[in-house]
Amino acid sequence: LLFVVGTVSCTLFLAVNSLYSASDDVIELTPTNFNKEVIQSESLWLVEFYAPWCGHCQRLTPEWKKAATALKGVVKVGAVDADKHQSLGGQYGVRGFPTIKIFGANKNKAEDYQGGRTSDAIVDAALSALRSLVKERLSGRSGGYSSGKQSRGSGGGDKKDVIELTDDSFDKNVINSDDVWMVEFYAPWCGHCKNLEPEWAAAATEVKEQTKGKVKLAAVDATVNQVLASRYGIRGFPTIKIFQKGEDPVDYDGGRTRSDIVSRALDLFSDNAPPPELLEIISEDVLKSTCDAHQLCIISVLPHILDTGASGRNSYLDVMLKMAEKYKKKMWGWLWTEAGAQPDLESSLGIGGFGYPAMAAVNARKMKFALLKGSFSEQGINEFLRELSVGRGSTAPVGGGAFPKIHSVEPWDGKDGELPVEDDIDLSDVDLDDLGKDEL
Repeated sequence: LLFVVGTVSCTLFLAVNSLYSASDDVIELTPTNFNKEVIQSESLWLVEFYAPWCGHCQRLTPEWKKAATALKGVVKVGAVDADKHQSLGGQYGVRGFPTIKIFGANKNKAEDYQGGRTSDAIVDAALSALRSLVKERLSGRSGGYSSGKQSRGSGGGDKKDVIELTDDSFDKNVINSDDVWMVEFYAPWCGHCKNLEPEWAAAATEVKEQTKGKVKLAAVDATVNQVLASRYGIRGFPTIKIFQKGEDPVDYDGGRTRSDIVSRALDLFSDNAPPPELLEIISEDVLKSTCDAHQLCIISVLPHILDTGASGRNSYLDVMLKMAEKYKKKMWGWLWTEAGAQPDLESSLGIGGFGYPAMAAVNARKMKFALLKGSFSEQGINEFLRELSVGRGSTAPVGGGAFPKIHSVEPWDGKDGELPVEDDIDLSDVDLDDLGKDEL
């Protein structure tokens, strides 16, 4: 008796928990297979989101099965137990049962089915949607983005530089990467995500170019990649997080326009970039390549090594390195030379002959320069560069309108200088007495 009761109750339990079986033409959909079956599919799908206990759903079931059989091989008909799989229902904004959605050309812009609940009405709606899908294909239009076969954003801006990440690919790409990642967690049905999409795409391309790929913009469909969504506590869409090596991810809470996103990305890039190199001008190539590649090149002329020794020179170089670090976001070039090594360059910058150490900031495109008037110290140089960075400070044209001849010199070896060795004079054959008489 107990066995029979148990069997009956078990059967009832199963009946209540599923309105469809494997023998039906209705395809049971779950969070595990939804992306593969529906989102990545080329087919048109009609999907019912139901709850087993819902009376309206139970009444729809035979009509839904009949429609599925009639549409077999033409349109896919599926069903989601949204009571059991609440996350899947939530992703598509299901608020009541049954909710029927049509997944057409753009799988991530599902349409609500508002028609009748008879198999005839359902089939008519399916064939109408199918006709629209075929017409769109004929005209060359396609839907928006998906994390499946369609590219994210086809039709909404070129998303070629947005990197799609998944539960499987995220860690190997992002965690421990030396690059900075800005990752958007989105839901296909979310209106704010769709608004962000073209801005994110445009920003991705600009950031890739300006940072040479060192800051990457990516996207994660959080409705499919639920391991990631859970790990990072994604509660709303879109959520943008910034990932940097060795640090916990932080939320991006800035503006949602291309310029806002690019601005933050460039700040992240410069914060993580090493300070620019400080190069000695040992050839024309060093000067030209540095000054041509940067908006400004900061050129210091340091005292002769015999005047300062290695420790004195290194103290000047340390000041320059600190300033290069402080102003690295400006992406300026930094150069130095020894007094007298490049006399033509000194002359063209109005330095020459005295007043070392000296500093000039040169705009190679305009061939104009500004001279440091204050002290060659952190404070003096900081004030000079701060004025330049906001467009103030007096400038003058580079003498001759172009860089003068640059002499190739040996790089400093890091050591104290040595006085030139004079030739020894052999006085052994000289009669000093005679030498004294001649002077008299």
